[in-house]
Formats: sequence, C-alpha cells, structure tokens
Amino acid sequence: MDWFGLKVLKMFGLFKKPTETERLQKQYRKLIEEAHRLSTIDRKASDLKMAEADEVMNRIESLSK
Repeated sequence: MDWFGLKVLKMFGLFKKPTETERLQKQYRKLIEEAHRLSTIDRKASDLKMAEADEVMNRIESLSK
C-alpha cells in the first residue's frame, strides 16, 4: 500500500484506538447480553452480571460529565 492509501485509511479512522468511553460501552453491552442469556438459566448469576453492568454504566456517565 502506498503513502496515499495509508493516509486515506488513517483519515477514516481504521487505525484509531477506542476511547475509554467506547471501551466501557462495549464492556457494558457484553455484560447485558450475558445477563440476558443467564436470566433463563441462573437468576442469581444474571443479577450479578446486571450489577456489574450498572457499575460500568456509572463509570460511563461519570466520564461524560
């Protein structure tokens, strides 16, 4: 790939590292999905995952202030 191609890829954010908020949002989605999956199998484990997800959401909200 030539210089121009790399510049175009960088311009469109293909080499961009995720921000702290983006990383936490991804973690939150994973926790919610896992809690939903566990809700039919083990209610206590599902509740624990939801509590973890709530903590992550609180961190996201504190970063956006």
